[in-house]
Amino acid sequence: MHVPAPHLLPAPPKPHYHAALRFTVSASAAPASPTAARRAVIVGGGLAGLAAATHLTSLSVPFTLVEASDRLGGRVATDVVDGYRLDRGFQIFLTAYPECRRLLDFPALRLRPFYPGALVFVGAGEPFYLLSDPFRLPMRSLSAVFSPVGTLSDKVLVGLARLRAAATPDDVILSAPETTTGEHLTQLGFSSSIVERFLRPFLAGIFFDPALDTSSRLFELVFKRLALGDNALPEDGMGAIAEQLAARLPTGSVRLNTRAVSIDQSGVTLDTGETIPGDLGVIVAVEQPQAEKLLPQLSTREKAKKSERSTVCLYFSTDRAPVQDPILLLNGSGNGIVNNMFFATNVAPSYAPAGKVLVSVSLVGSFADREDADLADEVIRELGGWFSPGEVASWTHLRTYRIGFAQPDQTPPTTPAGRDPRVGEGLYVCGDHWCSATFDGALVSGRKAAEALAKDRGL
Repeated sequence: MHVPAPHLLPAPPKPHYHAALRFTVSASAAPASPTAARRAVIVGGGLAGLAAATHLTSLSVPFTLVEASDRLGGRVATDVVDGYRLDRGFQIFLTAYPECRRLLDFPALRLRPFYPGALVFVGAGEPFYLLSDPFRLPMRSLSAVFSPVGTLSDKVLVGLARLRAAATPDDVILSAPETTTGEHLTQLGFSSSIVERFLRPFLAGIFFDPALDTSSRLFELVFKRLALGDNALPEDGMGAIAEQLAARLPTGSVRLNTRAVSIDQSGVTLDTGETIPGDLGVIVAVEQPQAEKLLPQLSTREKAKKSERSTVCLYFSTDRAPVQDPILLLNGSGNGIVNNMFFATNVAPSYAPAGKVLVSVSLVGSFADREDADLADEVIRELGGWFSPGEVASWTHLRTYRIGFAQPDQTPPTTPAGRDPRVGEGLYVCGDHWCSATFDGALVSGRKAAEALAKDRGL
């Protein structure tokens, strides 16, 4: 199966860091500031914690970052297993995220784009139906006009929604009346056909929310990013994003395998009994469940949201791909446990050894009552109906990732523009649960926490 593949992403313009970030390079060897004996503490080394650390570095504010695991990056990580690059869960980088464009060096990530569209599976024995971006590939989009994935009116609505989202300022999106994504799609006039066969599996792959209860504001924000940029993978895996940020931090500022068990205005206490003073303040940058354990007051500040978004990602290796293109495949049949899949090596050949193919399959939910081997067997049987039993019989299961907390609950009411990071004297919170559940949300919240700390301390 072949659709015209897009060219590799052109090199974006060189990243336009904040002026303070440019200053950091020359300032790192400057004489110690009056605050040198005093420092901040950042708890958590995911994207939000790394963003906070990057901005404190740019402001010459001393800090210690403590991370409970053996690496930085949080949920954004890539394992190399026998030459295969396995991202920890289904993740795609959206190049139109504005904070990412400000903070990251895109050319250094060597981004490889997906085809701007998707192939939709509607049932065994049926062909895959191609849906393409009507503005980037108008001729390819004509083939989808009369496909059973939605009505002709739906295709027009998709184009109009894309135009509207691309032209709407972020502040208008973030202040718009809020409902669930499912209700919002109904209000926009989409038929059940395109919702069930395309929009539900597509959005479930992004929000891990097949019920479409996610905030309509977040949907519009992400839809805008999809309209304005590309979906891509870094050549070295999604973990390269965190590695790039970590490489900018001062030597000796990070402590791995260091778990915080309690926090107050004076500092951070570790599970070893050691206390790290936080004279300049403490930034809590861990996932929402851990943040609420460390700072119990968080669970009472806003409506308690207990619904976690979980996912399971399975990887397989094979010698050939039945689809030859860098495109996402969606389950629009309404049956089975597979939500979406793609052949990662079609997007970035570096994800596997030469001559091998890496298959990535995503399920939505925890499947806590199922063993990894049972899930892998069921996925193979199910995908045999997508392609053929003979096609998938040779696939070898590499690894299964269970991401219990893939995203925080984003049902209304939400504050995707972000909340005040200050939660107490000298205490600050950041993370995608404190802003929008996106890469950009995590980075923005980390920056805001660092800026608030610096402002409060007159730095």
